[in-house]
Amino acid sequence: MKCNIAVLPGDGVGPEVTAEAVKVLEAVGRKFKHTFEAKLGRIGGNAIDEFGTPLPEETIRISKASDAILFGAVGGPKWDSPTAKVRPEDGILGIRKSLGLFANIRPVKAYPQLLDSSPLKASVVKDVDMVIIRELTGGLYFGKPKKRWETSRGRRAVDTMSYSEKEIVRILKVGFELARQRRKKLTSVDKFNVLATGRLWREIATEMGKEYADIQLEHVLVDNAAMQLVRNPGSFDVIVAENTFGDILSDESAMLGGSMGMLPSASLSSLPAVGKRAKGVGLYEPIHGTAPDIAGKGIANPIAAILSAAMMLRYSFGLQREADAIEGAVEGVLAEGYRTADIVARGDTPTPTSKLGSVIANYI
Repeated sequence: MKCNIAVLPGDGVGPEVTAEAVKVLEAVGRKFKHTFEAKLGRIGGNAIDEFGTPLPEETIRISKASDAILFGAVGGPKWDSPTAKVRPEDGILGIRKSLGLFANIRPVKAYPQLLDSSPLKASVVKDVDMVIIRELTGGLYFGKPKKRWETSRGRRAVDTMSYSEKEIVRILKVGFELARQRRKKLTSVDKFNVLATGRLWREIATEMGKEYADIQLEHVLVDNAAMQLVRNPGSFDVIVAENTFGDILSDESAMLGGSMGMLPSASLSSLPAVGKRAKGVGLYEPIHGTAPDIAGKGIANPIAAILSAAMMLRYSFGLQREADAIEGAVEGVLAEGYRTADIVARGDTPTPTSKLGSVIANYI
């Protein structure tokens, strides 16, 4: 198979971890006789510096002409002024919107080799194997009006949380369908007791639950969900939530696996059947940020980016065996004791970013 991939490394540690994911993809290509043709594009802060926009037209063109996108991270202190007219994050938000990528799929797994890396007790996290589905193109991040202004009484700002029935139905459908591929349990997260959007969300989820009678559906308020993620995370299988709640809960869940450097994600416009290719262009990225404090030091954890590449193979290309090879290689090198600085045991020597990528590629 020939696979055309847009590689958008972004800022901070983005280029470092993305390079290791590409290295691993090349190893997969050699082993399984595939060709991965990568085209680089600018996005985020570095694009602002060069083009004055976080999402240049050329990057949009490259992305739309590709089969899938491998993305790093954007942002950093250099572009963090609250009065800035454009922000690096506008780049990733814009590309998700332009490609209709409304479903963000974030698997969360506690590897047996890393149980002691989590701040939670090993007995709490040992059974964690869940997926969090986050709605990506609606809610507070995109609702109108969204503005800031000044009055005689001081500065003010407003964001709007808005959801249509269509938006809620399509993300819940992804949740139900993915639950069917797993352990047939779906947790729908809302703020039913306070928000009008939460009441609409729960109403629609309840109606759809009748159509998916084989799926165990539970409704959980977002604050309770946050608590249960640290109290009894093994009870979850598939969680589905609106944009803001999904963003926060998935970042919280990173601690279950020991580090944000361990969690990959896929942003899709449809959920393919097992072994089939997704429709449209999927975007794959680690859930962590740019980590400017360690950028350029060669100590970032590339595993989330590498596992994101595995998700790309699984969802955008239907290559199950190849995705399994990457995931198996990650587990294998962890079992052999390789660790980057974020997950290394006290007193042990951490593995540099590039070396860990090479070890995983060689394992494949």
